[in-house]
Amino acid sequence: MKALHILKQYFGYDKFRTGQSEIIDAILNGQDTLGVMPTGAGKSLCFQVPALIFDGITLVVSPLISLMQDQVHALVQSGIPAAYINSALTAAQTRKALSLAAQGTYKIIYVAPERLESPDFLYFAREANISMLAVDEAHCVSHWGQDFRPSYLNIGTFLAYLQRRPVIAAFTATATDIVKEDIIRLLGLDEPFVRTTGFNRENLYFEVRQPYDKFEEVTAYIAQHPGKSGIIYCATRKTVDELADQLNAAGISAARYHAGMAQEERTMSQQQFTFDHVPIVVATNAFGMGIDKSNVSFVIHYNMPKNMESYYQEAGRAGRDGTPADCILLFSRQDIVINTFLIEQTDPDSALGSLEQEAAKARDFRRLREMEAYCTTMSCLRKYILKYFGDIEDCECGNCSSCNAVTAMVDVTTYAQKILSCAHRMRGRFGMVMLIDVLRGAKGRKLIDAELNFLTTYGIMLGEPQEKIRQIANFLIQEGYLAVTGDRYPTVQTTQKAREILQDGLSVQMPAAEDWADTWEASGGVGAERTKKRTEGQASMRAKNRFEKRAKSNANPHDYDVDAVLFEKLRTLRSSLAAKEKVPAFVIFSDSTLFDMCHKMPRTEHELLAVSGVGNVKLEKYGAEFLEILAQSIV
Repeated sequence: MKALHILKQYFGYDKFRTGQSEIIDAILNGQDTLGVMPTGAGKSLCFQVPALIFDGITLVVSPLISLMQDQVHALVQSGIPAAYINSALTAAQTRKALSLAAQGTYKIIYVAPERLESPDFLYFAREANISMLAVDEAHCVSHWGQDFRPSYLNIGTFLAYLQRRPVIAAFTATATDIVKEDIIRLLGLDEPFVRTTGFNRENLYFEVRQPYDKFEEVTAYIAQHPGKSGIIYCATRKTVDELADQLNAAGISAARYHAGMAQEERTMSQQQFTFDHVPIVVATNAFGMGIDKSNVSFVIHYNMPKNMESYYQEAGRAGRDGTPADCILLFSRQDIVINTFLIEQTDPDSALGSLEQEAAKARDFRRLREMEAYCTTMSCLRKYILKYFGDIEDCECGNCSSCNAVTAMVDVTTYAQKILSCAHRMRGRFGMVMLIDVLRGAKGRKLIDAELNFLTTYGIMLGEPQEKIRQIANFLIQEGYLAVTGDRYPTVQTTQKAREILQDGLSVQMPAAEDWADTWEASGGVGAERTKKRTEGQASMRAKNRFEKRAKSNANPHDYDVDAVLFEKLRTLRSSLAAKEKVPAFVIFSDSTLFDMCHKMPRTEHELLAVSGVGNVKLEKYGAEFLEILAQSIV
């Protein structure tokens, strides 16, 4: 009950989200804890709430200065004494912060992992009453995680130095089984309570597009969503610079962020975006963990990321306040070439032996293939993501481009027989490109030298579009009739299951986009029109469900039954207060809180407290001004 009271008093919420209550209870019982929760699921509250109940100080190890600053700003605005200690402070500021901390001024102190080696900090920590050490982005401790940071290995040494061992609570958004094991072992978690919440973020819409011109696709999307805040991720620094220049030249205000920029430039870009001075930031994955901005309405990946872990973490920075948001990936075959090059050029981890380094690179190529499969699947994108992370939730999506597309179930049995027959004759020695070339009767030197032009299946799909064959082959892979093996140079081979098509006469029905279905039907596809009419109805229903979900969440006051004029007045007041306090606007109140105000139209302080995100501290600080604007609208 005390935890719920604190949740409402300081953070303004009436109940915990999935998994939060169990994790908090374990921590309060003195049990080490590992929480694996997707971005936006409320990991921070899992250690912030216990921190206010414990007698002593909670240290939070965090990898990014920007994340520390955002979270400390938000805590202070909620009436919680908090501070951060990192390289952004001068030596004098650090000494003052440590002095105040020693006096018990702060309940929560954020520190960079490198700080754990500082003699001044070690002296403070050894003498302080530290009740809990929370490790944010805990996957950074593992060589097998996507963001390994050697400084995270200092945590175990730091803990051994303390006079009294605190409760240890580790959190991450994504972690494979091997990464979970590493976190437990390297942080020395003692028989921890481990809680992995569902990875499903229902408010996120997932879409993969393969546009002819990516820049035109981006500008068209931005034009359709004026004023919305978003992140555009690119694979390389060069692409970031080019795209940011193009957008600004087109009159679209956009900041840029990558590791090749000076620290001052990166800080400026981060602040411009965080404080809503520019609506869009174009960035590499250096604009990474801990982006705490709650009103990001879209994340566009201009290039396909190297792995699903990175993609879901980056995409998850959209819709952190629970309102609907778009996660759109612009895919092209060149993205595979770029990522292959990046994996090859990655500096080897010196802490790993040569065999482990080879295994790590092989793992990266396997993850790249999984990412490519996501970009080419016709199946539900959400289910693909959940399955990848081992979440077996059987969700009815209706909120991704695959589910909402008007598709037809096309009979591709003849095509499948030809592809499988050719793959069988190639004996698993070649990759997808060569398989397609043989089927289309290409005359490349490598193909001729391998004498593949003498196969009976050479040229049996002459005249068929390359992408059409590739899509059917990818479908056969996803359905288990073909298998891809090998890491750097993957090869394609038939599986035992292929006999069902080649020998047993099994017919193969594949979902295809409407325009493809029409083409295939004209060339002899079986039953396409009949199935298309059925799936059009399904797609219409799914689109309706998506609309209703968005309407229910009221993501855009101009589209749904929220007083747009009132919402803008509340936003203007919030911006004014944020400028006065020198904090990002979402630190005052999130967009979802403003939406809730518009719905509930509170007249009194008691009624305002019923608005999600309004706690006692913020009610006292800002309640009168927001109630005044609401009262004017009621009249």
